[in-house]
Amino acid sequence: MGVRTYILLAADGRAYESTEPGAFGGHRRGRIYGRLDCPAALRAIERGGYVVHRVFFADEATALAAGYRPCGVCLRERYRSWKSGVSPNSLRTQGQGR
Repeated sequence: MGVRTYILLAADGRAYESTEPGAFGGHRRGRIYGRLDCPAALRAIERGGYVVHRVFFADEATALAAGYRPCGVCLRERYRSWKSGVSPNSLRTQGQGR
């Protein structure tokens, strides 16, 4: 039995294989990223159509660099900052992020 690999997106949007699963999930068409346990994403997955557009990121910085925005449900504070024009990266450097 071989090593399991996962397909993640890099900051440039290209897919690559990793032996580590992604820490964040995203929706390619909506360019949104969030936690893997996001209630909105889980509901969409239950309905079926979301899965074909699902992507994964090693970390939040990579999702942001790839041009994805924070989810308004599971990353509410980051989404509000993004919406108001404050970079979610600046929240992390100020100690307010997760």
